[in-house]
Amino acid sequence: MTAVPPNLDAEAARLIAVEDEHVAHTYHPLPVVIAGGEGAWVTDVEGKRYLDLLSAYSAMNFGHRHPDLVAAATAQLGRLTLTSRAFHNDRLGPFAAALADLCGKDLVLPMNTGAEAVESGIKVARAWAYRVKGVAQDAATIIVAGGNFHGRTTTIVGFSDDPVARDDFGPYAPGFVSVPFGDAAAIEAAIDENTAAVLLEPVQGEAGVIVPPEGYLRAVREICTRHGVLFIADEIQSGLGRVGTTFACDREDVVPDVYLLGKALGGGILPLSAVVADRDVLGVLRPGEHGSTFGGNPLAAAVGERVVQLLATGTLQTRAAALGKHLEDTLAPLVGHGVTEVRVAGLWAGVDIDPARGTGREVAERLLTRGVLAKDTHGQTIRLAPPLVVRATELDWAVEQLKVALG
Repeated sequence: MTAVPPNLDAEAARLIAVEDEHVAHTYHPLPVVIAGGEGAWVTDVEGKRYLDLLSAYSAMNFGHRHPDLVAAATAQLGRLTLTSRAFHNDRLGPFAAALADLCGKDLVLPMNTGAEAVESGIKVARAWAYRVKGVAQDAATIIVAGGNFHGRTTTIVGFSDDPVARDDFGPYAPGFVSVPFGDAAAIEAAIDENTAAVLLEPVQGEAGVIVPPEGYLRAVREICTRHGVLFIADEIQSGLGRVGTTFACDREDVVPDVYLLGKALGGGILPLSAVVADRDVLGVLRPGEHGSTFGGNPLAAAVGERVVQLLATGTLQTRAAALGKHLEDTLAPLVGHGVTEVRVAGLWAGVDIDPARGTGREVAERLLTRGVLAKDTHGQTIRLAPPLVVRATELDWAVEQLKVALG
């Protein structure tokens, strides 16, 4: 349950109590009740403003209520919201064409959540292994990386090494081989005749913004090509402008066989995810073998197409790269002064807190009192992922609040 500070406003305390009583306790939210948002800022039920440095785990890359995205959603709400894939709709094709072009691929499989995209990618990889590569039936394996976070379905948590995500949810699905993240040689050593794919986050988000060594993604790409193995990039958190490029794989000029996308693809308005690949990979699925009642719905497609249009100009990516460098330069002096390490990829940072200054949770709570929203992960780390529309002066102010919170 949420620990409610004694000085919390009565209405906020009431709403938190109602939520705690009726919502399953699968999260440990900070004690704030958000009622509004615009750009990089949100407002609580009492009108206090907070700078959002979490962006709903990168789902809000374009900020709260981006006017172009709200307009696209509003216009579509007045026309058509859902048909299911039993019929065609007039928004899915244009969205899929735009997203395929952004990715440089042929086909798009629309889904809803990031976990659905990952599960779909796993099915595609296995079908491809049996129907194209010739792997013996039910023998296909997928190589994954230690420290990964790809979602919370029973299949996915089975190849997680995070006990909080994994423990007590077995039995787990077989067919996954885990190797250390950032070690391309370990991937090559794990490949055999049954290997269908390598599934990686180009930058690990939930683990604390873990950036692999330079050249790692290029090495993975070369190894997969040489061995006839699919390279699947989970860009659900790292993609769509977050790291200063359209995709995190772009940082090493690498193109995977399969992109898994989500979060920001829905513009922070509704769930939208996708598997994107060429026809020789994604084309292995046949009618009836996979689907989703809401996947590809016209409302999501209308918003998703506008998201792609915003990214197609490259302006937001350039902005994220410049602001990310500014944020890195601002955070670096904190190392040795309450911070043990800082990792930055574009406008995305993992800040490791010195245990002598408190846990990540405690620092996040102190930041909350100073008008900054951030969230801890893995005990001592705070992730910073502001909307790409944030201003440099706002980042400077947030880092000043972090200095105070560190004591």
